Amino acid sequence: MVRTRDLDEARHITSAKLCDHKLELVGGRSDLFVRHNAVRGQSISANYLHYGADVTVNPGQLGSFYLFQVPLSGCAKIRHRGEEMTATTQMGTILNPDRGALLHWTRDCSKLLLQVDKNQLEAVARSITGAPLPGPIRFEMQVDLTNGAGRQLKRLVMACAQGIENGDLFQGQLAARDLRAEEDLAHALLTLQPSNISHIIARSDRRANLREIRIALEYIHANLAEPITLADISKAARMNVRTLQKGFQRIYGQSPMQVLRNARLDTAHYLLAARRHPPSVSEAAYSCGFSHLGRFSSFYKERFGHLPSEQR
Repeated sequence: MVRTRDLDEARHITSAKLCDHKLELVGGRSDLFVRHNAVRGQSISANYLHYGADVTVNPGQLGSFYLFQVPLSGCAKIRHRGEEMTATTQMGTILNPDRGALLHWTRDCSKLLLQVDKNQLEAVARSITGAPLPGPIRFEMQVDLTNGAGRQLKRLVMACAQGIENGDLFQGQLAARDLRAEEDLAHALLTLQPSNISHIIARSDRRANLREIRIALEYIHANLAEPITLADISKAARMNVRTLQKGFQRIYGQSPMQVLRNARLDTAHYLLAARRHPPSVSEAAYSCGFSHLGRFSSFYKERFGHLPSEQR
């Protein structure tokens, strides 16, 4: 997005992609050299940002999005929701949209920033709980990136960034895998990071019965070629996402999306093993809902021990 030593240019361009904010240099001498990379999906955007100088950033209230910050180097002092903390490579932060923030970045600080649209996050929360929200979702600010849920969150965000670098995610027109990645990231934030609705999420598993699970499974097999999501499956089975996930884990030892992927792979395997007129690998992949041939081949080999092109 920008490579500049000009403070006003940096503020103008980063404001357009993130949100309007005040940006000030700290101290006299400045080695300011702003680097900002950004990729936007439908409800999520991933950003890399480095200032190269000590700066103060005052965005006020973010308004329309949550911001998950993963420091890659250096540190930043942050004030938010009446708390103060220092973000480091071991401790990330989540900023809530309806509370002000003030950030002091050190000259060696660089961050990976994940913007999550407020409306989309609330929609995912409602699909998890199967009920209206009591009010705005507010996360705890600090995210321990070194163990447990925080480490898992960081791993997912870094995997997303790597997917972007590899050209697998958010490359122009949005594909089904992009929308699934967005849903997965929003779901992970809600289930892994403590918030004021964590207790509602924890109580939302009402234990699915076998009939509901069978309906979900039938929906999966009837829509193998379609870009269906977790929310689509739960809606078809008339249960919330949390109940759906717990039910599949209890009965199959897998998540619904793992069951979907394996069903797609099994169908592709059947097609490629046909004695007469088997389809090409790409035809089999696309007809079974895979839009990325490299990923399809990798999953296929993992499941069957050989590449789809080696199928006899």
